[in-house]
Amino acid sequence: MKKLLLGAAAVAALLPAAAPAQRLNPAVIAVVDTQRILAECTACVAANTQLQTQLNQLRQRANTLSQPLQTEAQAIQTAVNALNGKQPDAALQARITALQTRETTANREIQQGEQNLRSTQAHVQQQLGTRLGPIINSVMTTRGAVLVVDKGATLASSPSLDVTNDVLAQLNQQLPSVSVTPLPQQPAPAQPTGR
Repeated sequence: MKKLLLGAAAVAALLPAAAPAQRLNPAVIAVVDTQRILAECTACVAANTQLQTQLNQLRQRANTLSQPLQTEAQAIQTAVNALNGKQPDAALQARITALQTRETTANREIQQGEQNLRSTQAHVQQQLGTRLGPIINSVMTTRGAVLVVDKGATLASSPSLDVTNDVLAQLNQQLPSVSVTPLPQQPAPAQPTGR
């Protein structure tokens, strides 16, 4: 029993000395509203306007391509219906084949346009992300924060923690515009040559 008491006394004597080493400074947290930044930054507004224009042009092109195809498809359907189950002649078969070819070509063009638009959106996001990360880190350091969270990931926060204006101001200063073009193509990997 005496050994148990001495052991407990030794542990108790060590606790006050160990406790200060485990105390942490209060965490300073900052909040950034990335949705607001992506909606309001100068480069973002300009890029979104250009992306919307590109989307509208793509939709207009899709309509331009589809209208004559629909008209031709209806005319062919009328001709097929008039045959009352008989096989189409060579001229009608040629019209059907030509229509299918034009539809395939139109679909490829629209798919390529959609792919370019997605690539352009990714390029804009990449440029913003490249600049936004270091800016957030800089504001975090300036404010003495140890953690920055997105406002969308919080349930509630005090307005005094919000550093969105600081981040937005630096982003507008450092990145007044972005390239609204598809991502640069990576060169294809070189094929090893056989012996």
